Amino acid sequence: MASHFDLTDMQLLVNVASAMSLTKAAEHTFLSLPAASNRVKNLEGYLGVPLLYRNSQGVTLTPAGEAFVRHARIVLHQLQHLRGDIQEYAQGVKGRVRLYANTTAMNEFVPAALERYLVSHPAVNIELRERLSYQVVKAVAEGAADIGITAQGSGGAGVKFTPYRSDHLVLVTHRDHPLARAQGPHSFAGTLDYDFISLAESSAIHSFLLTAAEDSGRFLRVRVEVSNFETACRLIAAQVGIGVIPETAALRYVQVLPLKITYLTDEWALRQLHICIPAATELPAFSQELVDLLMRDAAQASHNDSSDLKIV
Repeated sequence: MASHFDLTDMQLLVNVASAMSLTKAAEHTFLSLPAASNRVKNLEGYLGVPLLYRNSQGVTLTPAGEAFVRHARIVLHQLQHLRGDIQEYAQGVKGRVRLYANTTAMNEFVPAALERYLVSHPAVNIELRERLSYQVVKAVAEGAADIGITAQGSGGAGVKFTPYRSDHLVLVTHRDHPLARAQGPHSFAGTLDYDFISLAESSAIHSFLLTAAEDSGRFLRVRVEVSNFETACRLIAAQVGIGVIPETAALRYVQVLPLKITYLTDEWALRQLHICIPAATELPAFSQELVDLLMRDAAQASHNDSSDLKIV
């Protein structure tokens, strides 16, 4: 009886699940039929349960066989990723940085920094993910992310937070919209009688606004979802709806479109973004260099912020 099972056994059972034939599965696994049959019998003996139902039409998986195949597929999938990562190192890639960020950071602050970082670090790859702020912190705490940019300033065991940039969510309307003609600022709840132009459902800011609406006992009337702030502002300018987006984005488009920007009275509208990293372990040098670049960008932007556009 076999004292263990290996990757060939797992691939064989995955192929059986796909072909529902031991003969075809053996061919796809590059085994003879007797060798494949022997492997299945040894595996069943080792696990102590039958994995296949055998009949004149072929084979099917038992419940235990289905469970085995489900886990085998996960293992084989992870192995493919492992091989890909190792191949990257063999080809000269020396590092990978996993950066998670909320919507504002992802769209407004990260791209320019990454452009310069990747040019100056050709041997480093970036894994970039947009997540809700609490998910960013959770990813850093659990080791799924190396660096996070979040609107939270605390939380997450073993996570260190450093102030990064201010993130002000503002109301954007057409100049002739009733909310634009009324005296501002407005509460978010007071805007919920109108149709909204929203970022896509998968975006962090979409989920954040849905939650804010629910917290006020209302719901967000989303007329259309778009993929970026520019499209949102153009539809707002066409009087399709209103929107809530970061001030940094709104200021770009108010100069060229018939828009009005108004502050919101809600406390959550003015947020301090933080960079978060693991507190207990030191980042690799190439990861720390990205953090340093982000912080330099933030300091420079604060120093150069000379906008004189008035927001009401």
